[in-house]
Amino acid sequence: MTGRAGKIILALTLAAGVLTGCTQAAGDNTGRTIPFDLYTHCGIKEAWIGSTYFEAEAPLSDGSGNPPEGWDNPFQRGTMTLASETEAVFTDDAGHEVKFRAQPRTSPSKPLCA
Repeated sequence: MTGRAGKIILALTLAAGVLTGCTQAAGDNTGRTIPFDLYTHCGIKEAWIGSTYFEAEAPLSDGSGNPPEGWDNPFQRGTMTLASETEAVFTDDAGHEVKFRAQPRTSPSKPLCA
């Protein structure tokens, strides 16, 4: 996806992560669990938590760039737990668990899916 539609999806993705992260107080949030809508439309690859970019340790998809069977699309509602400053874990009521690691960048470098 390119152009205007891609920019709209990216903006929505960033807004979801930033708005969710806004519930965090300043300081050490290690161990804190927050409600989180994980963007899944292109598969489970990344998440914005506050102003920090995280990538999935083991990205998930159906092989065609979509979320695997059993995941909602375009978002999966659940919680994100900040295990440390560099590690986060997404879980939901369906039993999914995805571990994420913080990355040293301020914006995703990967192209959006079609």
